Amino acid sequence: MSQETYYTRVSKREVKLFQQRLVRIYGVFVIGLLLFTTILAVLEVNVGLSKVAIGYAYLFLTLLLYAFIGILNFTRRLDEYYVAGRRVPAFFNGMATGADWMSAASFISMAGSLFILGYDGRAYIMGWTGGYVLLALFFAPYLRKFGQFTIPDFVAARFPEKGRTVRVVAAICAIIVSLTYVTAQVTGVGIIMSRIVGLPFEIGVFVGLAGVLVCSFLGGMKSITWTQVAQYIILIIAYLVPVTFLSTVRTGVPISELMYGRALQEISRIEQQLNLPSYIEPFKWTLSNASARASIGQINEALRINLPQPPAMNVTDWRGFPWEFLALTFCLMAGTAGLPHILIRYYTVPDPKEARISVGWSLFFIFLLYFTAPAYAAFSRWEFLTNVVGRPINQLPGWVEAWARTGLLTIRDANGDGILQWAELTINPDIVVLATPEVAGLPYTIAALVAAGGLAAALSTADGLLLVISTAVAHDIYAKTINPNATYATRFLVSRLMILVAAVVAAFLAFPRLALIVQLVAWAFSLAASTFFPVVLLGIFWKRANAWGAISGMIGGLVACLVYLWGNYLFPSFNLFGLSHLSSGIFGMAVNFGLQIAVSLATAPPPREVQELVDQVRIPVGELVTVPGAAPAPRPAPQPGADD
Repeated sequence: MSQETYYTRVSKREVKLFQQRLVRIYGVFVIGLLLFTTILAVLEVNVGLSKVAIGYAYLFLTLLLYAFIGILNFTRRLDEYYVAGRRVPAFFNGMATGADWMSAASFISMAGSLFILGYDGRAYIMGWTGGYVLLALFFAPYLRKFGQFTIPDFVAARFPEKGRTVRVVAAICAIIVSLTYVTAQVTGVGIIMSRIVGLPFEIGVFVGLAGVLVCSFLGGMKSITWTQVAQYIILIIAYLVPVTFLSTVRTGVPISELMYGRALQEISRIEQQLNLPSYIEPFKWTLSNASARASIGQINEALRINLPQPPAMNVTDWRGFPWEFLALTFCLMAGTAGLPHILIRYYTVPDPKEARISVGWSLFFIFLLYFTAPAYAAFSRWEFLTNVVGRPINQLPGWVEAWARTGLLTIRDANGDGILQWAELTINPDIVVLATPEVAGLPYTIAALVAAGGLAAALSTADGLLLVISTAVAHDIYAKTINPNATYATRFLVSRLMILVAAVVAAFLAFPRLALIVQLVAWAFSLAASTFFPVVLLGIFWKRANAWGAISGMIGGLVACLVYLWGNYLFPSFNLFGLSHLSSGIFGMAVNFGLQIAVSLATAPPPREVQELVDQVRIPVGELVTVPGAAPAPRPAPQPGADD
């Protein structure tokens, strides 16, 4: 290609034939995965195949698969590297988006949070699912019609008056949001590696990231997309198998979602017998800085420094009020609609109509896990209360000791009676999903399958996030701002180097374990809600929004969110209406919207051609005739083998 193109025209017949081929390929993959799992289970039960061998079998199978897909989809074409050639069918884009979305937080930590929080944990499900409604209604088809490569591309095209400045600000925001999010995924990778093959957390982080780097290095969005489809298949099978088994054993009905109420009844009955706090009581939020104190302690120990620790605080003033529940739900919804690695997925489909259909498929594939997560948490808690609590401590099964070595499960005989009480058991929510198969007495093969599913969830999201970070630097800052004449070869080199740098930085940020995985992810969502949600929403639906408003809104929203987040994280007494650092995006959004509207009205309106562009974008069919700063007209996709 002699110049960048922002559109790739793909015929409906080509997409249909491509989809039929994909169905056959991934159908064979599903059958192969089930056969592989069955064979390992048979060898474990009948031959005594060791747990270490089973763990390494799943690890090598999955990482080699991801590497193979990365090599198979090697590309030097810019549109394939950034947007997969814009030829991904809606069905498979929905599946890839589901994998991109269902990170370590969804797979590992969400059911664990429900396990601990009960009713209050539903804020995560409601917020993350509701965000896709916002995407379908307000963002996906309009962004696809814009036809850019990145979200900073969209922002610069929409606000061309200060195109370079607004692009750099958006790129920096994308890096901050994505780095926060990918740190959570890396934490999940380390936890899984420490259990599935016994590697130390720090080493497991780098081993797991190797699979991400191969895919991202070679094929960019093209290889990431097809890897994510395979990863979704692995993670959804891994998630559904254990809870289906538990439901069958406990209730005689294999559909755990239908038996969720029965599990809650049994939990309530046991709680009454043991005089435990109610699991289903709502609005039990308390504000604590335990995570901050633990993380500072780990940093001091690792670096041999002496950072001051804040005094221990536990604020209960707002317990029983719904404000944190509502604020967190809304932050997660807005953050979902503002996440750069999710928004760019709708650039990969052939047209705006496919983008809207793709959101529908995304919701369906996400629904399969999210509808199951509350049941998973309930059945897991039922198993712990039945099979663990009340047993002699010296007769606990081997998995207890194995998880205790990771530091994520602690048992102490506080009353000295030798019997494990619920209050003497400290469970990190991040291990609930991974440990449940062993708690239920399933073969270790199933536990290893679940770990492989968790690894797939973490790596699939890390893929997309690392690509966002690398393109923000290579495409938006370097090629579009610093060196507009950079060759494609140079841009590819910078992008791949930045993927490596971002992966290493995220690995080191994961070592202190600043918070639970789901909490780290909530931070990323608050940051996305504070920066991108308002600017994209007003950019599409308010013609009067201008560049100065967008710049001030993103900077102000980011600063407000970070100030509240960090202040409340260290000192819980620093709060408004009991809102925690997890929902700090509420304040960032308010500042962003306020500044963007006020500054836009106080300064000159955008040029007339930009306002006409907004009118075009709001008709969610067809393609744009022109985009400020882009090629004057769409060009057909290059033929296979064409050189850039």
